[in-house]
Amino acid sequence: MQPYDYIEMKVPAKPQYIGVTRLAISGLASRLGFTFDEIEDLKIASSEAITNAVQHAYNEEEKQGEVVVGCALFENRIEIMVADSGKSFNFEETKKHIGPYNDVQEFELLREGGLGLYLMETLMDEVKVHQQEGVTVLMTKYLGGERVEKDVETVSS
Repeated sequence: MQPYDYIEMKVPAKPQYIGVTRLAISGLASRLGFTFDEIEDLKIASSEAITNAVQHAYNEEEKQGEVVVGCALFENRIEIMVADSGKSFNFEETKKHIGPYNDVQEFELLREGGLGLYLMETLMDEVKVHQQEGVTVLMTKYLGGERVEKDVETVSS
């Protein structure tokens, strides 16, 4: 028996389906017991990943593609996968060209197109990007900040 439930949606790479997948992710996160704020973070991060796939994966010459959104529901976390089979990009190289990234004080400092990557990494506990025959973004959010507690060695007051 699998230690998690897996739900997968395949939608056309069109803007009108971003809200549909966002709503589904919101419902799944609610069932797991995420707080309202955590659900909002999940919705924003997943919307950014799906929007990137819709806007950048397929060009005008290619026939319309699809975006696969998968959600693995564990007892202590949700893992969201957003995948397309369109053109790939170099994640590390893209991060370098979007402006200040690790120490952003003002959103205006980010170059256009970089805010989505910044939001995904800021709002989620883990973000991984794989580039093979398209782009796959895997994002993890732990229930109740479990990831933060597990990684903290000392607490300052």
